[in-house]
Amino acid sequence: MSNKNGGIILDITNLERTYGKDEHALTVLKDANLQIKSGEMVALVAPSGTGKSTLLHSAGLLERPDAGDVLINGQSTAKMDDAERTALRRVAIGFVYQFHHLLPEFTAEENLMVPQMVRGQSKKVARDRAMELLEYMKIAPRAQHRPSELSGGEQQRVAIARAVANAPSLLLADEPTGNLDPETSAHVFGTLQTLVRQTGLSALIATHNHELAAKMDRTVTLQAGQVVDITK
Repeated sequence: MSNKNGGIILDITNLERTYGKDEHALTVLKDANLQIKSGEMVALVAPSGTGKSTLLHSAGLLERPDAGDVLINGQSTAKMDDAERTALRRVAIGFVYQFHHLLPEFTAEENLMVPQMVRGQSKKVARDRAMELLEYMKIAPRAQHRPSELSGGEQQRVAIARAVANAPSLLLADEPTGNLDPETSAHVFGTLQTLVRQTGLSALIATHNHELAAKMDRTVTLQAGQVVDITK
């Protein structure tokens, strides 16, 4: 997919999001702006309840804002219908969550093949890509194991590999190491960081781990509904 916006992969512009009405209205995002360039890793560090998930869901086209726009690869999504948003999301965006959400009945390899085959890839191409990514994430020897047979760190590395199986340009991660012990967390984040650096992915990663945030290019937070850069 060509980029019409000078290397900016994610461009959140004047985003507004309010839940409820009248006296029960709660404004979560108000004139929020954020740009992420190709190959850039941005940490989103903010307390619970400040709109972190809303920002991620809006960026990932899972939630429609009340006003403003989200541009992916320079493409405006404000006037897209749900089918168009879904189609763009499948092509351009990968998601990693705190819980791996792997399909329990499938092996690690098959978990990476499924999203590719949904996109129309042949079984052989999907398997080759799956094994390439599992090698990259240093988990290829576990390719034929189901999620229940993998450790927490292994499950999350498979989840990261699955998120990039269709070669998206933007990766969104919500506390991707939140359930892991410090040593495993550092290892999983290291593989994620290497993946981003070597593929030119852009990444917005929500985390409470300030040590991991410090390893990224920038750190932003949410204050009064706006995105504020707090990089020192």
